[in-house]
Amino acid sequence: MNRLANETSPYLLQHAHNPVDWYAWGDEALQKACDEDKPILVSIGYSACHWCHVMERESFENETIARRMNELFVCIKVDREERPDVDAIYMEAVQAMGVQGGWPLNVFLMPDAKPFYGLTYAPAQNWYNLLGGVREAFDTNREQLRQSAEGFAEHLNTSELARFNLTEGDPIFALETVETMYRKLATRFDTEDGGTGRAPKFPMPALYGFLLRYADLTGDASAYNQLTLTLNRMALGGIYDQIGGGFARYSTDRHWFAPHFEKMLYDNAQLLTLYSEAYTLTGNALYRDTVYGTIRFMERELLSPEGGFYSALDADSEGVEGKFYTWSAEELQTMLGDDFEWFEKLYTITDEGNWEEGRTNILHRTETNPAFADQMGWTAEKLETKLAYTHQKLMAERDKRIRPGLDDKMLCSWNGLALKGLVTAYRVFNEPDFLQTALRLAFFIRQKLTDSRNGGRLWHSYKMAPNSMPGRAKQLGFLEDYAAVIDGYLALYQATFNEDWLTEADRLAQYVFNQFDDVKTENSDAPHDPLFFFTDKSGEELIARKKEVFDNVIPASNSMMAHNLYTLSLLLDRPQYAKRVDQLLGQMQSLLEGEANYLTNWAALYAIRVRPTAEIALVGPDVQAFRREIDARFFPNKVLAGTEGKSGLPLLNLRTPIDGRTALYVCYNRACRLPVTSVDAMWEQVG
Repeated sequence: MNRLANETSPYLLQHAHNPVDWYAWGDEALQKACDEDKPILVSIGYSACHWCHVMERESFENETIARRMNELFVCIKVDREERPDVDAIYMEAVQAMGVQGGWPLNVFLMPDAKPFYGLTYAPAQNWYNLLGGVREAFDTNREQLRQSAEGFAEHLNTSELARFNLTEGDPIFALETVETMYRKLATRFDTEDGGTGRAPKFPMPALYGFLLRYADLTGDASAYNQLTLTLNRMALGGIYDQIGGGFARYSTDRHWFAPHFEKMLYDNAQLLTLYSEAYTLTGNALYRDTVYGTIRFMERELLSPEGGFYSALDADSEGVEGKFYTWSAEELQTMLGDDFEWFEKLYTITDEGNWEEGRTNILHRTETNPAFADQMGWTAEKLETKLAYTHQKLMAERDKRIRPGLDDKMLCSWNGLALKGLVTAYRVFNEPDFLQTALRLAFFIRQKLTDSRNGGRLWHSYKMAPNSMPGRAKQLGFLEDYAAVIDGYLALYQATFNEDWLTEADRLAQYVFNQFDDVKTENSDAPHDPLFFFTDKSGEELIARKKEVFDNVIPASNSMMAHNLYTLSLLLDRPQYAKRVDQLLGQMQSLLEGEANYLTNWAALYAIRVRPTAEIALVGPDVQAFRREIDARFFPNKVLAGTEGKSGLPLLNLRTPIDGRTALYVCYNRACRLPVTSVDAMWEQVG
């Protein structure tokens, strides 16, 4: 076993038996490279990465290749999910070299950790030859490589202001600007199968969160149609586990049929929020079923005994991608008997198999439950009964199979996303179990991922220990951890009106200002940049300190913080928070108008700001009943504050029930209208 045996990351532990003399990222390895004047090989991946496993089998488990790696380099293995800061730096460096990014990411560094060459997957013989070539270049062309590495390091340290030509300015919130953003996005829509572009297709929840808000804001039928087309196809396609619930990371084809079977917590967490919100706009029962199925999957396969959620499930089992999830027609016929005939039609099963891996089938659908029931001449209730029976049978059989590997580390940011998703589902569907799971998760974050001995800062990663030993939290939290957890706490406050969660959200926001802000020295001529750094100023100093701007499969931490600060500014009357939001949006506006494809969570906040946000205060004995009635309707331009008695919160202070009845106060920009005692009357005031 190598040094990785002492790590907590399942991905690093997977490599603990490699003959490669791996180090984890840290001072020991970096100092060794300097002391021995040796180049560094950093190999970055994650536990559910298919091609990472392939490269391990072909190269890192090969004694001959490992011997060459050990002789020529200091070899460092990095879990990108545990160290997103390291991954972001070297991914950007490789892209600057003209290489398309991806994982496994293999980067060669000078002894001072500055990169000079990188690539993704390489077959074993190519990798063996490359190792020798890179080391020879290091030995014979050191000065040239040094200059190249200095150039890449200089690129990495170029500010976002300079790189993207961001300038200070006041945001101009105009409907025309939002329409410009939408038109830019619409040029990439697949109007036949949903999503954007061709293949592969990723769910991209932030994009459809923007479409939700844009369709609601403008009434644009094309936006509504693209939104519902995409959500329908994803929920019916193979990317969604039709038997067990939950979404795979992406579809390898344009039809959402054949997934890359790994299941990630961050996708499923965000899709809970998206499908729950979409249900309030559309009333589509498919979206409700998708939310319920996804939560069942998360609780069954990702929920830890301590209340936090594990990170991911592998795509492979027994060395075969998708083996756990696919079926032969013969298997299904044997198990289902008379039910096979209709099941075969609904899930498009064929004897030859509908997937490339032999005679196997991916279960996917083209018909919704109501449409298929009509086709078969059944009632909706009859189909539901049959589906429950057959799914239960198949799940019992599937549970006998060898399971995909589980990445059982718990990441703070992803659990924050899960908290938001669970709370949103509770607010929409009023399922008490959803709230109980959410509360248990929130307490897990406070107890296991919050460092109470050091000012209540967050940890990024937590791993349970075997044999009931205390678990281990490690790695100082990143901006994404604070942004996601604050968002989850704000949602939880607006669902429960327990002010502890609002207080904790504000405390974390103040920590962000103290530790992540780009504070200029008094003598600096550089303009103030309102974007926050990704890393805590108390954390490890890398070759560059980055800021996350662009939204991806997870929104940028800066865009999440902008949403959070806007909500906090309204709930707590924090003008300084509102000012920072305007600075951020003002700086981003020109980029938003030109590059909305990569800034959809920013665009969603911009769309909210086009019209005033309703500050709704509920006071009296029925605040929860009124809250449920309000949350049943899609209306993102609101914040909710509530109390059954008295509260010192700005929106609730000095507000009282009316003749013992619960009162609703609608306020805009701190000016309130006359209180009313029904939600219908409240909606009339909101307009």
